[in-house]
Amino acid sequence: MEKLLNQRKVKSALGVRDDLQFVSCSSTVYDALELDSMRNLDVGIPALLEDGIRMLVYVGEEDLICNWLGNLRWVNAMEWSGQKAFGRSPTVKFKVDGAEAGSLNSYGPLSFLKVHGAGHLVPMDQPKVALEMLKSWMGGKLAGIQAWRD
Repeated sequence: MEKLLNQRKVKSALGVRDDLQFVSCSSTVYDALELDSMRNLDVGIPALLEDGIRMLVYVGEEDLICNWLGNLRWVNAMEWSGQKAFGRSPTVKFKVDGAEAGSLNSYGPLSFLKVHGAGHLVPMDQPKVALEMLKSWMGGKLAGIQAWRD
């Protein structure tokens, strides 16, 4: 990735100055964000959902750092007007090129996708699935029942 993003042609296409170098892990960026790393941001998410802001929570099925079951329990425990309906939402297969790539629960603005064959770094472990997941979500194809406020 570093080799690709440091190519002059790629930098030019992205509008990045030629003197800047992309690195996979930057201690400068890490240090700047470190104070936010252990904050409980969960408290603000229900308000975003109530405002209809779409949210996608995705996790690799084989993630040992942030396991899928813990993430699903966290999502199910969030208190918002669609909490019960989300908990009752059917689990459907998320398919890429006709093959099952994950399992999806969705209601209203909230979608939870467990990606098969992926660990902590879903885009690295399953790049095609990750791309399709993002394209689908951004295109509104992972959205749940739209009449969730009725």
